[in-house]
Amino acid sequence: MVIAHASPVGWTFEPLPLAAIAVVGAAYARRALTLGRRGTPVPAWKLVLFALSLGTVVLALVSPVDRIGEERLFSVHMLQHLLIGDVAPLLAVLGLSGPLLRPVLALPFVFRLRVLAQPFVALPLWAANLYAWHLPRLYDAALENAAVHALQHLLFFSCGLLLWATLLEVVPGPRWYGTGAKLVSLGFVWVAGGVLANVFLWSGRAFYRPYREAPRLWGLSPVADQRIGGGVMLLEMSAVVLAVALVLGLRWLGEGERRQRLLEQGWDPARTERAVRYRS
Repeated sequence: MVIAHASPVGWTFEPLPLAAIAVVGAAYARRALTLGRRGTPVPAWKLVLFALSLGTVVLALVSPVDRIGEERLFSVHMLQHLLIGDVAPLLAVLGLSGPLLRPVLALPFVFRLRVLAQPFVALPLWAANLYAWHLPRLYDAALENAAVHALQHLLFFSCGLLLWATLLEVVPGPRWYGTGAKLVSLGFVWVAGGVLANVFLWSGRAFYRPYREAPRLWGLSPVADQRIGGGVMLLEMSAVVLAVALVLGLRWLGEGERRQRLLEQGWDPARTERAVRYRS
């Protein structure tokens, strides 16, 4: 067995994704400045969270996590995918709002794509994408082909963005999809991710050929490395789901209090429900 005792790679520079991230950041900043001049400034915490989202993607793509994950360790690659497909999209959604998104939502082709944000579309699409890219044939193809790998990262981020935008309702969703239904959906997310994580945790064989053939790093066998990756996935998804559940739970309690207060002030039920749900 060949064991690599030191990290074989360092930081990298990928101009195309970094340029795309810079364009997104510039567009966000420009829209935020426009809203500020109009007297509706974006809260500072949203600016920070969106910046953290972009920083998370940059870290995942240019730090040693990228090369080590591609060339040596499944567990590090899993960490990269969780940063790109879970953490960064969640931070981005928390940093967005209807007013920030209005110019994008006004585009004709974007309006047609809003069907993807329906819960019965967004959640299965996220799960199908997650499972599909972990099939050995597709996973190995992404490791061996830069274009496929870029597509994998793009779809992880896009489906993650769609998932969290649906659950946290950046723009109005179906009337029936209230906070209670979102909490149920969050349970689906945890189960779907947890099942896949446990497959990696308890399997007795390594699924992906490039990692079976890679020089060993830190003395980890391919199976041990894969199990660590499953554990990283389970811990990260549990932490994120718990955090989002806490946000939704607090929102649910706040909605109940505000609903009662508005009804006591004489608001009609329909107007009350809309004001409570969209905090208008």
